[in-house]
Formats: sequence, C-alpha cells, structure tokens
Amino acid sequence: MLEVRFHGRGGQGAVTSAEIIAQAAIKQGMSAQAFPSFGPERRGAPVQAFLRVSDKPIRLRSKVYKPDSVLILDPTLIASANPTAGLKKGGYIIINSNKSPEELKNTFPGQNIIAVDASKIAREELGVPITNTTMLGALVRATRVVELSTLEEPVRNRFGVNGQKNINAYTRAYNEATVIEAE
Repeated sequence: MLEVRFHGRGGQGAVTSAEIIAQAAIKQGMSAQAFPSFGPERRGAPVQAFLRVSDKPIRLRSKVYKPDSVLILDPTLIASANPTAGLKKGGYIIINSNKSPEELKNTFPGQNIIAVDASKIAREELGVPITNTTMLGALVRATRVVELSTLEEPVRNRFGVNGQKNINAYTRAYNEATVIEAE
C-alpha cells in the first residue's frame, strides 16, 4: 500500500489533489481512499490531506502517520508544520520549490526529493499560482502511483473547460521535476 500525506494551506487544493489521484487509481482497478484533516481552519491555514492506494482492499481508516511520500504545496510550511514528520526511510519529499538542488539537500539532508517550481508552471499554464494539479505530475513522477494519462478523465471532470490547462500543467511538472536522490 502506498500512503501519501499532502501539506498545503486552505484554498490551495490539497484535498482535491488527493481525490483526483484516488479516482485515477480506482480507474486503474486499484483500491484508494482520499480524505482531509481540518477543523475550523480558514483559507490560508495549514491543512493536510491523505491518500492511500493499494492493489488490495483498504481497511485502515486513520490519518497517515508514516507516509511513503509527503507532498508539500506550500514551502513556507516547512518551518511551521513539520511536513516530513514520520516519513518512511527511502520515501520522497515532493515539493513546490524554486530552490537549487544544493539548497534542498541542505534543507532535507539524506532524503529523496522531487522538486518542481509548480508556482511558476501554474502561473504560466493556468494564469493563477494554484499548484494542486500541477504537483500531481511531480507526485506521479516520484511514486508511479498511477499512469500519468489516467489523471486526464478525473481532471477534465473536475475542471471542465479548464481541464486541458490543468493537464498541461501537471504534464509540465512531470517533465520538469528535478529528482534529488539521497546520498
């Protein structure tokens, strides 16, 4: 079973991202669950979303405490939310960042990292810096949880006329992501 924890801020679409991946996994014949964790948060407050994907039925119903990967939509959360807590050894930190590989290695020593400037891609492809669907490309690149092409239908269903823009954004992120292997 693959477990991913998403870290973002209210309004950035972490919950939507987890749901889209779950829908794509189900379309590929797997079991999946996606759910949020938030209370009385407001737009801009830290939020988490969780994703589980397996080739067997998923009976677990708790939050993801020991993720295989963490996806960080907003890099400002590194200092305040400890998004890498519980990350399994050999797991991936998938981060929206324009920092150099050296800077990221210093921030996350000994970790596998997939970095992409999702904010830039989202501005160029979507016209707004909302990075949730863009980051799906980096997630698929890191985990191979689903085939990239399987995201198309759930994205088109969710975003309608803006579906193609979102597909362009996650495809760019998949291709432009930098892989930084642990040393």
